[in-house]
Amino acid sequence: MTTVQNHRRVPPGPPRSAALRMLAVMNRDRLGMMTSAARTYGDAARLPVGPKTLYYFNHPDHAKHVLADNASNYHKGIGLVHARRALGDGLLTSEGELWRKQRKVIQPTFQSKRIAAQAEAVAREAALLVARLRAHEGGPPVDVVQEMTGLTLGVLGHTLLDADLGAYGDIGASFGAVQDQAMFELETLSAVPTWVPLPRQLRFRRARRELQVVVDQLVARRHSTVDRDDVLSRLIISAGQETDPRVGRERLRDELVTLLLAGHETTASTLSWSLYLIDQHPQVRQRLHEEALAVLGDRLPVYEDLHRLRYTAMVVEEVMRLYPPVWLLPRKAIAADEVGGYQVPAGADVLISPYTLHRHPRLWQDPHRFDPERFDPARPSDRPRYAYIPFGAGPRFCVGNHLGMMEATFVIAMLARDLRMEKDPNYKVTAEPMLSLRVRGGLPMTVHRAR
Repeated sequence: MTTVQNHRRVPPGPPRSAALRMLAVMNRDRLGMMTSAARTYGDAARLPVGPKTLYYFNHPDHAKHVLADNASNYHKGIGLVHARRALGDGLLTSEGELWRKQRKVIQPTFQSKRIAAQAEAVAREAALLVARLRAHEGGPPVDVVQEMTGLTLGVLGHTLLDADLGAYGDIGASFGAVQDQAMFELETLSAVPTWVPLPRQLRFRRARRELQVVVDQLVARRHSTVDRDDVLSRLIISAGQETDPRVGRERLRDELVTLLLAGHETTASTLSWSLYLIDQHPQVRQRLHEEALAVLGDRLPVYEDLHRLRYTAMVVEEVMRLYPPVWLLPRKAIAADEVGGYQVPAGADVLISPYTLHRHPRLWQDPHRFDPERFDPARPSDRPRYAYIPFGAGPRFCVGNHLGMMEATFVIAMLARDLRMEKDPNYKVTAEPMLSLRVRGGLPMTVHRAR
């Protein structure tokens, strides 16, 4: 598919007079705003939102240009810029030389051979999850979002930090407060000073203090044990190279908080959406169950099982198409540019949305239908590479994509083999676009033995 050049040069969109209405819509229904813009204006739109003008592009060629080909011209944009006040300068929000240094520090810990070595820890955490859920068999519903959050924090603790994060209290609640503050910064465009004693901001400040204590304890524990070449050790060494110890301490906290928040939140969301969609499609559940029995029998999965759990991986990929964990990739143009034939001025806020790109009717047949067969490697496809970007693209492609895919594949296979999760048919499931695409208000499901 090729981009049609538009000689009007300026993307279509609502008039400037709609800016306040659009700001209200963005705060109330972000997914609806993006979906409506794509339906109304096509692959490019200019959206006045409050004091800003957002340039929204929804074509694979556009995504390739902004995220990869000319990535050096696009820094992190609206939302993530404002989230910096909540998250600090971690890998998710930093730019330039600092980002390159941070990426270089942690990249080696995500190499394929290291991920393979972590398969046992992932499988062990998945087995503990199955055991916890089995204890609820035949009982009242359990919130699987909460369970998946606990699982993913456990996996990150044991694979990246060599630590049991469960020993540090309910840090999931602290991460929730940090994410809520990050979204508040987006909604208000950072117009509210952080010292204003709003309940949300008080929770955030308390969460930051609690997470700093956790970071200090992790560092103290690591200094008292044998050095390891994991993420925590590498970040400690990097922080120790700062000339100002206070800066090093803050940078270490920002990196760990960002890594743990982004790492556990995205995979927990993918797993939650997976359980929801599998429950809605009994034939998919049955095929997952049969594949897990054939490949795993009654044992734990090992790294070599990944290529055998092919259908399970297809299901995970289709889940991430409909509910990509990172639903929006905001950027800010450093210099003036041209995207798809449209002028983008210097300083413009540019949006690429995997959520709408993955549902583009010219790229995906029956795009709202859940169909794992789309990702059958034996099925030919002429879709452009950038039509599917659940882990982002270009230099800022998610560093933990392989670990996340292994975790999701192992967990779904083990759950499908042993259990059947069912949602109350009267419970309404709603997407909540935060830093990741969450299930709003949790997802209560009853637990039954697989059959």
